[in-house]
Amino acid sequence: MGNEVRVRYAPSPTGNLHIGNARTALFNYLYAKHLGGKFIIRTEDTDEKRNVDGGEESQLRFLKWLGLEWDEGADIGGEYGPYRQTERLDIYQKYVNELLERGLAYKCYMTEDELEAEREEQRANGQVPKYSGAHRDLTETQIKQFEAEGRQPSIRFRVPENKTYTFQDIVRNNITFESGDFGDWVMVKKNGIPTYNFAVAIDDHHMKISHVLRGEEHISNTPKQMMIYDAFKWDAPQYGHMTLILNENRKKLSKRDEHILQFIEQYKNLGYIPEALFNFIGLLGWSPVGEEEIFTQEEFINIFDPERLSTSPAIFDPAKLKWMNNQYIKNATLDEVVDLSLPHLVDAGKLPENMNEAQKEWAVNLISLYHDQLSYGAEIVELTDLFFKKEIHYDEEAMSVLNGEQVPEVIEGFLEQFSNIEVLSPEEIKASIKVTQKVTKQKGKNLFMPIRVATTGQVHGPELPNAIYLLGEENVKARLQNVLAQIK
Repeated sequence: MGNEVRVRYAPSPTGNLHIGNARTALFNYLYAKHLGGKFIIRTEDTDEKRNVDGGEESQLRFLKWLGLEWDEGADIGGEYGPYRQTERLDIYQKYVNELLERGLAYKCYMTEDELEAEREEQRANGQVPKYSGAHRDLTETQIKQFEAEGRQPSIRFRVPENKTYTFQDIVRNNITFESGDFGDWVMVKKNGIPTYNFAVAIDDHHMKISHVLRGEEHISNTPKQMMIYDAFKWDAPQYGHMTLILNENRKKLSKRDEHILQFIEQYKNLGYIPEALFNFIGLLGWSPVGEEEIFTQEEFINIFDPERLSTSPAIFDPAKLKWMNNQYIKNATLDEVVDLSLPHLVDAGKLPENMNEAQKEWAVNLISLYHDQLSYGAEIVELTDLFFKKEIHYDEEAMSVLNGEQVPEVIEGFLEQFSNIEVLSPEEIKASIKVTQKVTKQKGKNLFMPIRVATTGQVHGPELPNAIYLLGEENVKARLQNVLAQIK
């Protein structure tokens, strides 16, 4: 197989790129780049019933968005192509014929109804269902009879008897299976399309794949692939099976976890930063040395050590992802944050699509208020809601502030000073608050909280003079007067 490290990510074009598959791709990418090897994309598109239009293109687009680049693949070619399984059928057929000729595979004419009846009987007898081998040694007469009936055969691999399969797993050390655990399995379906375990073994050998990193759900597939390697006296790649990704309740991540988004596209559409998502996914089942959690892609490549792949399930914590994305947003330029956020305000109908210069400036200033607070782009809509309301509903917490004994005096004093401002600016607003302090003799929370709550409806928020400035003269006066009417 050679000494070059060659790994592959093999997506099926049956849907969009989800977190689990993205992690598999990302760990393979880091492994290859850390060891100076090659990262290959191979499209496993033989399940034609489940393939969706644009599925392959979607997978590749969001891998690129995450920051992954590959050395070979269907879109860029390479010396070991083709890189789509449906374009490799002639390659598989050559090996099918050889196994049939050598008696290591055979045609099975059993119907699905017959197979299901066999499984039902095994279950009734308390057995684990597996193929009985009923058509393992058919006579020529039996074969001719089945073919005369119009039966289409599948092709099954003849599983060796009393053989132990052991492999050294990168994550889990030694894993052992007995051949008796498996019935003769289908290599080629009745429609002539090879099954996953047969095709993947042929592909991995042909493409000189040295290491296979994948999810733990593939552990039971590994011995079947090793059987193909043994049959052709090929060296198997080294396997590594990563743990499951669980939700906060330590249950397997599923579509029922509605509070956890499953697909990379959803995070892109919400205004997450790809480098943050790369960082977060890179820590799902792998840990660096030390306490640091924020890494660039280059740093990840340098420090990636497969021996630190976890044997415990990875926990997907949405709050941790928001925190991490916020760290990246804090370090982004204002222009980058505006690009991330502004489209969401437009899509929500808060701002016009074609803004004039004054509107753009106002929008940029608005977003800048929340630069450090923002967890993801779409969050800007909720955070800035107070700037687009004509009327404010004061909740219980806000009303407890407005019911303070000093509040009428503070609001009246600030309204007077605010009305005297000739050219509105954050600096002038700050100055008017200071004058209000002198006039009313109120300071600290007794001064700032009533003004904040009356103008914004919130007890916490961005820098008060900046917020009042962006609310605008008309809005602020109306809100102050409305509060006075309620509390006097």
